[in-house]
Amino acid sequence: MRGGAPGGSAKHAAIVRRPFFWIIALVIAAFAVAPLLGNDVELRESLLLAAVYITLASNLNIMLGYAGYVNFGSIVFFGLGGYLCIYLMGSPGWPLVAAILVAGAGVSLLALLFGLGILRLRGAYFALGTIGVNEAVQAFVSNFDPWGGSSGIYLSTELFQALGGPMQALWSIYFLLVAVMGLSLYLSYAIKSSKFGLGLLAIGQNEDAAAVLGVPTALYKALAYSASAFLPAIAGGLYFFKSAFIQPTDAFDLTFSTEAIVIIMLGGQGTIIGPVLGGYFYEELRGWLLTSETFSHFQLVVAGVLLLLIVLFLPGGLMGWLHGRWPKLRRVLE
Repeated sequence: MRGGAPGGSAKHAAIVRRPFFWIIALVIAAFAVAPLLGNDVELRESLLLAAVYITLASNLNIMLGYAGYVNFGSIVFFGLGGYLCIYLMGSPGWPLVAAILVAGAGVSLLALLFGLGILRLRGAYFALGTIGVNEAVQAFVSNFDPWGGSSGIYLSTELFQALGGPMQALWSIYFLLVAVMGLSLYLSYAIKSSKFGLGLLAIGQNEDAAAVLGVPTALYKALAYSASAFLPAIAGGLYFFKSAFIQPTDAFDLTFSTEAIVIIMLGGQGTIIGPVLGGYFYEELRGWLLTSETFSHFQLVVAGVLLLLIVLFLPGGLMGWLHGRWPKLRRVLE
């Protein structure tokens, strides 16, 4: 054990010294500071949604981009995290931080248990299975009376007083979501730079060959599935606490899962900064579509067309295009 510690410390130190580590820090700082300039509430709300999208896409990328497993039901982590957090803050009266941490840990554990079973499936069967898991959980929650059934759960706005009142609470929730986004990017970075990440990439290339080479594929996939659930569950808790309300149709909306996949493909699957580029540009596009009289009802249509165009003409996403145009950027942007 003593011999292994210095090597591990040296590896962590090397990661911190790499330029990309500080690029992520700059992204987090930009999100934190931008809306403070001029106290821009509209910009804060736009960046808040972008931070949620980036969190969902970055964690989904662990399964899709690294291990090659398309999860169409990833929103189930977000929704369950929201329900656990809102419930714990309601009648038990837990504080926000304790509620979101327990929600994250609980959903991550459930994901591990689900993963050990559903990850026996591959390809289209796994993708369809993840949709089935989301629909099953939504049906259960819709009929679970302690969580309000189909009507959902409402929180008293008095809970915002602990964060300095409703207006200050909105800023606090925003900064917490930015922190969760940052942790998602660092988690993705740490996994990709580790032996575990190399195992996932090997699974994504050829799972059978990876197993022959000694990669514990079943365990690695289950751990990746569990890891990709923790921070989206926390983000779900914060997102629905902001509204002081949650209901099944909003918590388990498959649209979010579809949009997360579009964001990964737009930014570049298997990359770390790709979900940031994809999440930001997609939120800007989404905001324009929703405020357009002509295209306000065609948001998902545009998302589908965008995904098709990316697959046909830009399979590497924006990051693939940047790396192809300026190969030296591979040393800086991952």
